[in-house]
Amino acid sequence: MPPTPPIIDPNPPDELAELLSREPASLRDQLENGWNTQDCSANMVVKDEGLSIWRKPRAQFSDVVRGRRGYSHGLHAWEITWPAGQRGTHAMVGVATSCAPLQAEGYTSLLGDNAESWGWNLSRKELCHNANGKPGEPYPVARFCDGLVKLPDKVVVVLDMEDGRLGYMVNGEYLGTAFHGLKGKTLYPAVSAVWGHCEVSIRYIGYQKAEPRPLMQLCRKAIHRGLGNRGLHQVQSLPLPNPLKKYLEFR
Repeated sequence: MPPTPPIIDPNPPDELAELLSREPASLRDQLENGWNTQDCSANMVVKDEGLSIWRKPRAQFSDVVRGRRGYSHGLHAWEITWPAGQRGTHAMVGVATSCAPLQAEGYTSLLGDNAESWGWNLSRKELCHNANGKPGEPYPVARFCDGLVKLPDKVVVVLDMEDGRLGYMVNGEYLGTAFHGLKGKTLYPAVSAVWGHCEVSIRYIGYQKAEPRPLMQLCRKAIHRGLGNRGLHQVQSLPLPNPLKKYLEFR
């Protein structure tokens, strides 16, 4: 029997649109949230001051690298660039605690194979957490689950530590919540790889801290939710004054 698809909340975190509308994170912020040279498998080589990793051509091993900074509060987003031709069978993108193993013998979805990590297999379109070698759950919707369809080179990871959930974005579209129950943990960006010579880059997008929101922002949030995932593209068609349209579009 195939795995049962997870119950996916299609709604993105409330503050995600605002976070993505900001100016890109500074190089300093990106470096502070890049890959950690002291927290990776011996088969992983951290390059570009922490903005990318290169995996050595070592057969029959699965290898993990974690980010420099762990997150326990707020909303965070970062972009992973992983060329589709360099993924192999177990290209995992997600998060891990500081206790998650960094290496295992054989080819496996190491990020997500244990209770300390959560990952999305970009090659098989499966979610894995505490999988212990078993197949993961399909994610996301059917159009990407077709085995003939490859995900693009860039994937955005969205971690909401206030609600304790993790989701992913592709081509600007939120694909739904992949994992729940993360609140109270400290989680680090992470990937695991088996493909020799693959290069995986990370670009920290930004952080939205949790705080009470003014009524205007709450109203904007409600309008966006009513419009759906592609709400920003529909704002101009609303019968509203131009200043209000600009506010809804974060301009």
